[in-house]
Amino acid sequence: MKAALKVWSGRLLEALLTLWLLATLCFVLLRAAPGGPFDAEKAAPPEVQAALAQQYRLDRPLLAQYGAWLGDVARGDLGPSFQYPDYTVNQLVAQALPVSALNGGLALLLALLLGIPLGVLAALRAGRTLDRALMFVAGLGLAVPKFVVAPLLVLLFAVTLHWLPAGGWGEWRNLVLPVVALALPNVAYCARLTRASLLETLSAEYLRAARARGLSETRLLFAHALRPALLPVAAWLSPALINVVTGSAVVEQVFGIPGMGRYFVQGALNRDYTLVLGVVLVVGAAIVAINVLVDALRGWMDPRLRAATA
Repeated sequence: MKAALKVWSGRLLEALLTLWLLATLCFVLLRAAPGGPFDAEKAAPPEVQAALAQQYRLDRPLLAQYGAWLGDVARGDLGPSFQYPDYTVNQLVAQALPVSALNGGLALLLALLLGIPLGVLAALRAGRTLDRALMFVAGLGLAVPKFVVAPLLVLLFAVTLHWLPAGGWGEWRNLVLPVVALALPNVAYCARLTRASLLETLSAEYLRAARARGLSETRLLFAHALRPALLPVAAWLSPALINVVTGSAVVEQVFGIPGMGRYFVQGALNRDYTLVLGVVLVVGAAIVAINVLVDALRGWMDPRLRAATA
């Protein structure tokens, strides 16, 4: 019990330190970039400029701004938005986070539901025509970036075939193209990873011995090979999440989805410091939490990992 408490305390401290370093680096880079949040207000009188700077604490020294912002964050206040003056960053994040979480979660689920069976099928047909065809398609899926995939999907399914809407939000049909655009590269990577891991597992000595004892290939696959073969896939979930998060900025812009990625892009373009910092912090915290869950999942799948952290 004490060992487990020590491990989790260490993880919590590491997570807080990571988020602090991430927020500090983002704060410094934003302030170092040329331009400011109210450059579009150049025609305003000097007293208006001064009032805006005082309202958003931009008239203080940089270190004082950082300390005040950090104190607000510690209290759970991400501050006011410069670009959306009628909303706080907390309100914008509360609106956008469920949208991005739904898109990203469905994209990862689709990647697993398609990638794992395709990888298993390719491994069972290793070296044959089906295996080569699947891996060729998977290679194409990895090679084509999301900013190309998303417009192509719009052109095919929305403009040409008129099957699905080209953008917007509010009904299930709006989800299909963004989720597919986010999922396609992950489907390809998951299939390739599953294939390679399963081929290695199937050649293990203990499976050869089980095969020699007369166990059927189906039982070997589902009872003995699949679970250890999926350990690399479980470890891949963390970078897959990061891939989905980074790709969501492009996909949400293309499809006009009011998610975290779109707010991040708009905030960066308009020097909305608090909005960008709020999105970075929330996304960073989500990634840290997902990493913890993935570690727990890997420990459940492989008892050796539990023993190593006990």
